[in-house]
Amino acid sequence: MRKPLLLLVIFLLLPSVLAQERTVYVAQVRGEITFYTYDQFDRYISEAERAGAEAIIIQLDTPGGRGDAMQAIIQRIQKAKVPVIIYIYPPGATAASAGTYIALGSHFIAMAPGTSIGACRPILGYAQNGSIIEAPPKIVNHYVAYIKSLAEESGRNATIAERFITEDLSLTPEDALKYGVIEVVARDVNELLEKADGMTTKLPVNGRYVTLHLRGARVVYLEPSFKDKLITYITDPTIAYLLLTLGIWALILGFLTPGWHVPETVGAIMIVLAIIGLGYFGYRSAGLLLIIVAMLFFVAEALTPTFGLFTVAGLITFLLGSIMLFGGGEVEYLIGPDVFRELRLVIITISVLLALFFAFGMAAVIRAHRRKAKTGKEEMTGLTGIVIEPLNPEGMVKVRGELWRARSRDGKKIDVGEKVKVVDMEGLTLIVVKEGGD
Repeated sequence: MRKPLLLLVIFLLLPSVLAQERTVYVAQVRGEITFYTYDQFDRYISEAERAGAEAIIIQLDTPGGRGDAMQAIIQRIQKAKVPVIIYIYPPGATAASAGTYIALGSHFIAMAPGTSIGACRPILGYAQNGSIIEAPPKIVNHYVAYIKSLAEESGRNATIAERFITEDLSLTPEDALKYGVIEVVARDVNELLEKADGMTTKLPVNGRYVTLHLRGARVVYLEPSFKDKLITYITDPTIAYLLLTLGIWALILGFLTPGWHVPETVGAIMIVLAIIGLGYFGYRSAGLLLIIVAMLFFVAEALTPTFGLFTVAGLITFLLGSIMLFGGGEVEYLIGPDVFRELRLVIITISVLLALFFAFGMAAVIRAHRRKAKTGKEEMTGLTGIVIEPLNPEGMVKVRGELWRARSRDGKKIDVGEKVKVVDMEGLTLIVVKEGGD
């Protein structure tokens, strides 16, 4: 009797125990879609995979961005070992352009009230007057086929997906749900977990469609790192363009006012940040670029001492580059948070030591190498010695521990033990005067 009763108790408690063990990760991605965004997706998904999470929710708010980065993100999502839920959040957020493709390429889509999805006609950029440069039909047709394939593969409305491009259609959460573009409308994460519980992913995970068990799951928020927040600002097209323009102006001003060095230093940093902000790099490449620029600043300080200006510029860029390279948030793909807390001190220490080395040590070495080597007459002139054999007017003197033939310049006798100074040299004979003489 006791054994069946015990089994019944275990059976009744098992669902609650399993629910307590389930974990859902939540991360936030905002701003332009670039290869930095890919790094964020990769980092967040990898963390959820390592933890064996039930799912990861990506709160997305983006006006769009680079097509190549967007495709890389979709490929990473579809290779994920846990369901990836794209949640267009908070209210007022949008998943436009590249963000629409990313949503349609995910395992599950949810939207908060007051958000939108769609309007993803591809463009080539902007003209100098600010007008949009339309993509040619060949490119448009390519992306039409691509977005339709994403929708068809996930069983979503391919006709509406096509209109996102051909008509620049945008949908509210209610319309997107009605037309079969998304799966859930939820005001917050808790409501999303309640509504999505028991639903099946629209794409297979590890080769099979997964039923989501989200009710009662523990929610773990992955906070964006310092570098994520920094990149969000400089990848804004307006900010990147301003940095590039102001950087060029600063360089021109520096060339017109040689010797000051401040404008060209600031301009170089701004141009590098603008190039990074254009999104052609990932975090690691951007970090390496900044570290290379830092080394150039340090070398410039050694070659052209600026009383610390290039050293400060090098120190700043080296620190930024190290942060980009190794991370600095709660979750990092390259390095864990515990290790990074220790590494942070190492980064700061090495940065300061490098700055001091190039500011003082290397500068001194370069100055020493620049000095002309003194040999023969140049080397001996000005040295002092002592008379070993009376000069009358010639004799022997000891200079720097060596015996030399010497002659008194004025022809006067100089006795043994007198100190003399070398004033000239004829062949191997030193011309000397009594120390203290003319």
